[in-house]
Formats: sequence, structure tokens, C-alpha cells
Amino acid sequence: MSVRVLVVEDEELAAEAHATYVRRVPGFELAGVARSAADAARLLAARPVDLVLLDMNLPDGHGLVLLRRLRAAGHDVDVIAVTSAREAEVVRSAVAQGVVLYLLKPFTFASFAEKLRQYAEYRARLGGEDGQVAQDEVDRAFGALRPAGGQVTPKGMSPETLEQVLEAVRAAEQAVSATEVAERTGVSRVTARRYLEQLTERGLLARAARYGGSGRPELEYRRV
Repeated sequence: MSVRVLVVEDEELAAEAHATYVRRVPGFELAGVARSAADAARLLAARPVDLVLLDMNLPDGHGLVLLRRLRAAGHDVDVIAVTSAREAEVVRSAVAQGVVLYLLKPFTFASFAEKLRQYAEYRARLGGEDGQVAQDEVDRAFGALRPAGGQVTPKGMSPETLEQVLEAVRAAEQAVSATEVAERTGVSRVTARRYLEQLTERGLLARAARYGGSGRPELEYRRV
């Protein structure tokens, strides 16, 4: 089931861009766009929403005020802050009120998509748990929110291509080889293999040998 996303953003162009970005990320669907705190509260009361992309500077109040009202009303929807608010106090308050990720404007689509994928991984790791969870399960779930933190793309590698290769593997129904990824992304097989290995080193993909053909087995990659 897709993650239903509500975009809360007062600037028209930014709201349209964020809505378009949501539609581009596999596994997510747009539940609506709210241009104010009042619109957001109304939409949340009217339709099911899993995730809110929340701007902090709204025309009828601060995003944190809206968030407090939602929590008081019993809305336990997850929230990612998508904002230009850089004050440490705002960030601390956001975390205290359950904001799971914080994305500062301006940003690229690759950065936006990575935040959504981090959230999807976190949700997948805990979403199916009906009873109690062990410490390692909790650690993996929270670790999914920061899988690539502090990592720098190696020299000569493009963050955009890295994101494209990762998306190709995640969109596949089964494990794929470097040759198959190359066909889906338009890069050479050697380039695809290099990026796949980088993603594997980061812990975002798993690698295994594919048997069945003649000669040396081919490597295949799948999402973790």
C-alpha cells in the first residue's frame, strides 16, 4: 500500500513542486495539498493521511502550533518538516513533537526523495509489528531514518546517478544485475556496477551471486 502524503506549504510554486516530487517517488501517493494550517486540519479530518510534509511558516500560524493542535486532537500522523526554518529552537521543538525528519530548503529532488525513502524504510521495519519488538528491531527501524548520514559521494560519482541507480533497484520486483540496471538507467554496465557497489557499501543494497547460466555466476542486487 502506498504512503499517503499531505503537503502543507503556503507558497504556490513550492507546493506544486513538492506535490510533483511526491508523485515521482515510488511507493508514495499525494493525498492533498494544504496552503494553510486551517486547510491542513480540514484535510486531515476528511481523508486518511500517513505522512505530512510540513512547512513551518504558514500564513495563519506556525507549523509547530499546528502540530501541537493535531497531537491534542489525537492525530498520530507522521511528520517530515520541509522548511527554511533553521533556528535551533525550532528544530528541537520539532523533534520533541515527533517530527521524524527535517529537510531544509532549498533542496534537490534527490535529497527530497532520499528523505521519503528513509521514512518508507522506517515505516516498513515497524509497520508490520503487531506485538513487542526486540532492541535490534528498534535500532534498525530508527537507523533507517539516517542510512546515509555523513556519507560523501566519492569523487567522480554523481549523487543524481547514485539516486537513479538506487531507484531502479528499489522499483524492481526482484533482484537485478548490473546489466539490467544499466538498461533501465541508460548508463554503461561498468558504471552501473560501480554505483551498485557503492550503494552496497552504504548498506542500502544487498549483493548475492546469481546462478543458473553457463560460466561464472553474475552478481545481483536487491533492496535491503
